[in-house]
Amino acid sequence: MNEAATTGVLDVGCFSARLTVVRNGDSRLRPVLSHKTRLHLDRALDLAGRLRPEGIDSIVAAVRTANRVAARHGVSDIFPLATSSVRDARNADEVVERVHCETGTHLRFLSGTREAQLSYVAARRWFGASAGPLAVVDIGGGTVELAAGHGSDAEFALSLGLGAREVTRTWFGADTASATAVARLRAHALEHVRDALGNAEHQLHGYHTVGSSKVLRQLARLAGTARRGSPEGELRVEDLREWIPRLAAMPATRRGELPGISRPRARQALAGAVVAEALLTVFGGRARICPWSTTQGLLLTMVEQRRPQHRGPSRSVA
Repeated sequence: MNEAATTGVLDVGCFSARLTVVRNGDSRLRPVLSHKTRLHLDRALDLAGRLRPEGIDSIVAAVRTANRVAARHGVSDIFPLATSSVRDARNADEVVERVHCETGTHLRFLSGTREAQLSYVAARRWFGASAGPLAVVDIGGGTVELAAGHGSDAEFALSLGLGAREVTRTWFGADTASATAVARLRAHALEHVRDALGNAEHQLHGYHTVGSSKVLRQLARLAGTARRGSPEGELRVEDLREWIPRLAAMPATRRGELPGISRPRARQALAGAVVAEALLTVFGGRARICPWSTTQGLLLTMVEQRRPQHRGPSRSVA
C-alpha cells in the first residue's frame, strides 16, 4: 500500500478502537484497511468519573495493536481521535500521557461543537445538495451534537450533555426504570434542547432532520423491524413512544436480544431512546438515518485536504 496515497482515523470510543484507512481523494470513503479492537470503557469508569487502570491498559493495548496493523500495511497518516469516553474522563490528561509514553501516539480530542460540524459534513455528503436544508442530530455516549445548514458546511453547531452513556449513569441507577423516571428525563431533555436552541428552533422548521449515530441507527433498526419497514431508513417519534415503556421494563440482557440493539449498548438503549424522542419532538417528528457520522466527516475533510492537486496551506481539522 502506498502510504502517501492513504489517510486513516483511529477512533477510540467507549466500545471499540476502530482504525479506518481510505485512499486520498476517495469521497466515497471505501476502506482499504479496517481493524477493530473491542473496549468496555463504560465498565472502567469509577464513581468519580475517572478511568480505572484496567480501562487505561485496554486503551494502550488497542492503540498499540492499531499501530502495528497500520505499520504492517505501510500506513502512517493517521488521526488518533479519542471521543468523549476519554475526553470527558476526570483523568483524561493521565490517559493521554500514558498512551503517548507507551505507544508513541498522542491521542487528540475534538470539541463537541467540532464533532457536530463534522457530523453535518458527513450527512451533507451522504444525502447531497438536493436534500435541501439539513438538521443533523447525533447521540453519542457522552454528548449530543446538533448542527444545521443549507450548504456544505454547518451554519450553526452545538453540543449538549445528553449522551446515552452519561444519561444512563445519571438518571437510571438500575437496569429497569419507572414511568416517573422516564417522564422526568424526557422533560429534562426537552427543556435542555429547547433552551440550547433558543430562537433557532423556529428557524429550523422546514429542515430535513437526519440522525447520524450508532444509537439512532440501532433504534431505527429496532423500530423498522417491528413495523416491517426499512430497518435503517427512518426513525419516527411515534415508534420511540411505543418502544420506550417496553425498554424501560426490560433488563439490559433482554434489550440486547432485540433486533438492532447490540449487547454492549443494551444498557444505554433506554436513555438513548428517551433522548431521541425528545429530540424528534423538537426536530419535526422523524429523522432519516445516515450511516456516516463524525469519523466519516473527519475522513472526508482529511482526504480532500490531501488530494494530489491540493495547493496552498491546509486547514486544521481539529
